[in-house]
Amino acid sequence: MITIEVKKNEISVKGHAGADENGKDIVCASVSSIIYTTVNGIFNIDKSAIDFVDNEKLLKITILRKSTVVTILLDNMIGLLENLENQYPENIKITKKGGK
Repeated sequence: MITIEVKKNEISVKGHAGADENGKDIVCASVSSIIYTTVNGIFNIDKSAIDFVDNEKLLKITILRKSTVVTILLDNMIGLLENLENQYPENIKITKKGGK
């Protein structure tokens, strides 16, 4: 299961969906696509607005500087991930803590 934790200034993503074998898992591919599209969009607008960590165990977005555009992009990302969670509740779980 992919777990996503949304905090006031941080979004963490861990795990694997397990919806299909590696390379064919539409849930993992969708989560990655949503997150990378958002991160790339933010970096194209303001490279110093967020810090992004991507290693084999964790994807983490830390918000360093808020702006209207960054907030809109991150809210859109979370909304898309919530839609995915509604479609695949056995494969993705989002929790919100402290203000987001």
